[in-house]
Amino acid sequence: MIARMLATVGGVGYLRPAPGTWGSAVALPMAWVLHQIGGFPLLVAATALYFVAAWWATAHVTAGTTDHDPSEIVADEVVGQWTALAPLSYAAWDRGLDILVMWPGWIAAFVLFRLFDIWKPWLVGWADRRGDALGVMLDDVIAGVFAAIGVLALAALAHGVLMR
Repeated sequence: MIARMLATVGGVGYLRPAPGTWGSAVALPMAWVLHQIGGFPLLVAATALYFVAAWWATAHVTAGTTDHDPSEIVADEVVGQWTALAPLSYAAWDRGLDILVMWPGWIAAFVLFRLFDIWKPWLVGWADRRGDALGVMLDDVIAGVFAAIGVLALAALAHGVLMR
């Protein structure tokens, strides 16, 4: 019961269509709350803690099944989306800004994360092909890292090159 609740993010994974997108969408307000309470350090700690809990939950829920990554498991999307949002959280925390001021970055983080999670380029696909609970988690973390790099690149473009 606890494993299923963790893996499906309280049942969000049962929403249709596109449960992965729903999982990513619900991660946004969760990240905002975490950032409001404890800034970047809390978001990082929560991401790491939820990664471990979701890995355990995914392994537990998929044990004895042939599907290593059922669509209702969306905890990996939450971890990946939080990873994609990390640069925004850091910048807001470091500069004492309201994180919502960076709303274009939120949109970019969401869109880029979904793109990399669905497309599964390079290391994202490698992790997904592992066929185990760790691979389920790692493909989204790597997609989140790629999205975070994209967010940083877009911010540099918007605030550097385009502002000159």
